[in-house]
Amino acid sequence: MRVGILGAGSIAGKMADTIAHIPDVENYAVASRDLKKAEEFAKIHGISKAYGSYEELLSDSSVDLIYIALPHSHHYEWTLEAFNHGRNVLCEKAFAVNAGQAEEMIQIARDKNLLLAEAIWTRYMPSRTIIDEIIKSGIIGELKSVCANLGYKINHVKRLTDPALAGGSLLDLTVYPLNFASMVWGDDYTRMEAFCAYTDTGVDGQDTVSLFYPDGRTASLFTTIYSATDRRGMIYGTNGYIEVININNPEKIIVFVNSNNRPVLYKEYSIPEQISGYEYEVLSCKKAMEEGKCECPEMPHEETIRIMKQMDEIRKKFGIVYPCE
Repeated sequence: MRVGILGAGSIAGKMADTIAHIPDVENYAVASRDLKKAEEFAKIHGISKAYGSYEELLSDSSVDLIYIALPHSHHYEWTLEAFNHGRNVLCEKAFAVNAGQAEEMIQIARDKNLLLAEAIWTRYMPSRTIIDEIIKSGIIGELKSVCANLGYKINHVKRLTDPALAGGSLLDLTVYPLNFASMVWGDDYTRMEAFCAYTDTGVDGQDTVSLFYPDGRTASLFTTIYSATDRRGMIYGTNGYIEVININNPEKIIVFVNSNNRPVLYKEYSIPEQISGYEYEVLSCKKAMEEGKCECPEMPHEETIRIMKQMDEIRKKFGIVYPCE
């Protein structure tokens, strides 16, 4: 499978480094609006072709899959343009700026019988199956609550604070705790509360989200672009809890059970060795394309839309509207 990368930033570099180690997947081409930047990127990452415009890459009929590694504000436009050229797409998270864009992108993919997948890597990782199996075993009892946080000191990165690029914590970071909660509870919450601290540019720098589900279940989520956090995810049950070290790329999963109302270590689960973690979404796309599917089972289109609708609801509470909307 030949992959063409749209964008030459840091996340594109991480994907290129990953693809270089995946059998039967080729770093075929990269495109930037600056040809020199594309050529330098291609040289560093051993990529065959470099293009000075996105259109040139999309016009290359040898490309099997386009990986869109552009700012959130550009996902919709360039996904549709890729479809106009008959290309399959793996689009970085957050999938789009809003649910309306996501729904249109997905409908066109289905109409054209092209693959469209969201690159929310935690959905594709083996760690997800490990967590599901622990929950299914019943070892921690009846589930009651989920807590998750994610933070990095990235407020100096212009893209993260620029409203024109759909900056802020929500689309870049909060999407992960929302997915973490969704993978445990599903999306049938009955009420949402959300608050943020605004940056000087008017986007959200820190988010606090509370979700309430039937039968008293809850999720408490926090993200920030101002500081590094422990990035932990906690799943609490009536007989113990699961601790996920780093919800953004799980490093270890630890299970504790109650003994005389105190937590006692039950088991630690190590994570299978990986290239970077990106390989799972790429391989899922490859398999789906070989099977003629328009979506990946790990992150079906309907789930992408549900998460986008959650973020629309949160942003409405924040009172934030992006210029690109």
